[in-house]
Amino acid sequence: MSCRRIVVGLVLVVVTAAAVFADVRLPAVISDNMVLQQGKKVPIWGWAEPGEQIMVSVNWHSMRWGVTADKDGRWLFKMDSPSAGRSYEMTISGKNTITIKNILVGEVWVCSGQSNMQMAVTQSANAQQEIAEADYPDIRLFTVERKVADQPQSDCVGRWVTCNPQTVGDFSAVAYFFGRELQKELNVPVGLIHTSWGGTPAEAWTSARVLRTLADYKGVIEEIEQMRANPEPFQKKYEQQLLEWQKKIDLSGPDGKGCTDVNYDDSGWEQMELPNLWEQAGLADFDGLVWFRKEIDVPQLWVGKELILELGPIDDMDITWVNGTRVGGIETPGRWQTARKYKIASTVIQPGRNVIAVRVLDTGGGGGICGSAEQMKLKLAEATIGLAGRWRYKKGYDLKSMPPQPRPPLIVNNPNAPTSLYNAMIAPLIPYGIQGAIWYQGESNASRAYQYRRLFPAMIQNWRDDWGQGNFSFLFVQLANFMAAKPDPCDSEWAELREAQTMTLALPNTGMAVIIDIGEANDIHPKNKQDVGKRLALWALAKTYGKKLVYSGPIYKSMKIEGNKIVLYFDHVGGGLVARGDEPLKGFALAGADHKFVWADARIDGDTILVSSDKVPEPVAVRYAWADNPVCNLYNKDGLPATPFRTDDWPGLTADKK
Repeated sequence: MSCRRIVVGLVLVVVTAAAVFADVRLPAVISDNMVLQQGKKVPIWGWAEPGEQIMVSVNWHSMRWGVTADKDGRWLFKMDSPSAGRSYEMTISGKNTITIKNILVGEVWVCSGQSNMQMAVTQSANAQQEIAEADYPDIRLFTVERKVADQPQSDCVGRWVTCNPQTVGDFSAVAYFFGRELQKELNVPVGLIHTSWGGTPAEAWTSARVLRTLADYKGVIEEIEQMRANPEPFQKKYEQQLLEWQKKIDLSGPDGKGCTDVNYDDSGWEQMELPNLWEQAGLADFDGLVWFRKEIDVPQLWVGKELILELGPIDDMDITWVNGTRVGGIETPGRWQTARKYKIASTVIQPGRNVIAVRVLDTGGGGGICGSAEQMKLKLAEATIGLAGRWRYKKGYDLKSMPPQPRPPLIVNNPNAPTSLYNAMIAPLIPYGIQGAIWYQGESNASRAYQYRRLFPAMIQNWRDDWGQGNFSFLFVQLANFMAAKPDPCDSEWAELREAQTMTLALPNTGMAVIIDIGEANDIHPKNKQDVGKRLALWALAKTYGKKLVYSGPIYKSMKIEGNKIVLYFDHVGGGLVARGDEPLKGFALAGADHKFVWADARIDGDTILVSSDKVPEPVAVRYAWADNPVCNLYNKDGLPATPFRTDDWPGLTADKK
């Protein structure tokens, strides 16, 4: 009897699987509420049974299209999209029928990068008002769920939604503010496809085919292929390294142990108001591990109940304990925006005094428990105990004093691995019809800026080649000013990365939004994303859509030595060069043949700038805004800042790094 049941069960499984395979299926990006790119032949594709005939009809055209699924069950055809419009429908029929409703036709942009692209509207400046006013039914939002893959994927997880106060809060702030500018200026629907992951390098967004052509990555791609074929030894080695590293971390409390214990004496610890970035609360320029503790009184009625602990976002990683019991944690990079919500078992809470301990590890930029006061609470159903306010804290270790955290095998759940995000978060979108892409990334490659000179253009061309839609517009954000200002001219990895970004403008149909004036010294994620979106939109409006407007600040063109001074010439002077604030020009440094830079005097002379210094009688090179966080004020009269630059090509800090 049991054998018969097994056989019948197997038959049912096979029949069910075959039925699913036979159904016409579409990728996530082709669905209700989508935006089709106007004025182009847009690809429509999906899957069905091999050899199945697929018919497509639309309500803007009387014609029907037919296509046959290939031997792998994939089908694709291209149709001419109509002019910008609304309320369109598409019906796709095979053995089943799918009707896609509420389609718009307009302008479609892919929005990608790392954490500053991922940063949500809720975390931007003036967030509450921005969200309340975000009623734009002609803007549609699609967010690709963050995943990694060791090979290109055919589909992703995501859905199109209409932009409104209920949907915009968790969407990319840069993407939204960019799209909002386009929609207002062009008065057509705008589709924004957001696919980003905080803390990730550009090589993660590049295909294996392209990385294999770059000398610095050929060996890495071969290693990935070896791990794919036999992952077990790589995984075991990593787990052992991680265990040894974790032991060192676990002993890194103020006295080496006990920080989570309810009876631990933390009376000698300092105090900090939370939520807050710790750089703004006494730990400037600190990257590493910090312990936080807070005592709370819990009502007797809560004892023996399952509670929820909410702490808001923690930058970057955490492990959290209550009364010495671990209740949760996020120990993977790139989750700094994720609000922490942890269940506390009914056996953990005791009457009266209870202690929450949080170990926070920050690997760069801002750090700490940094959401809003409303997000920090202990909950029992609708009842809450607020946790914002004074917490005790103590530094565990400075990241500079510790060995680096072991890197997981390249293909194992690692968003930083070369190809991993291209495979999972770009490939599934191809070949959806688009107008262009915007990109905000570079922080994770700053220590390898010279390498970025080759990698970044290769990535852009990679996307263009694979999309098969020509040299579509690719607009990117130059790194903002960040970290402490230095009193004297010096070398800078971030300046070198900005230079690599500027060099990428040599690719056709690219543009760069300069934001050297709107960063924050203590926060790698500046909140002013409105101006970032506007400056990207200026490039798009001018270069992609042909609007007559000034879209760039001054960009260095050439120099000429005249005696004891250097004359600088610029493109994009717009209405003329100005020193913002009607102050003397700042940020210029001068050097002679000895390569030693000193601050220089600079003045505007028409559309040129004259640079000199009594300390450099025979100058040979000028640098402007060449620092992590430069003090600089050269603009054009149209209010756009000059691009940081140098006239020399002397080897920099990252010249030999890979």
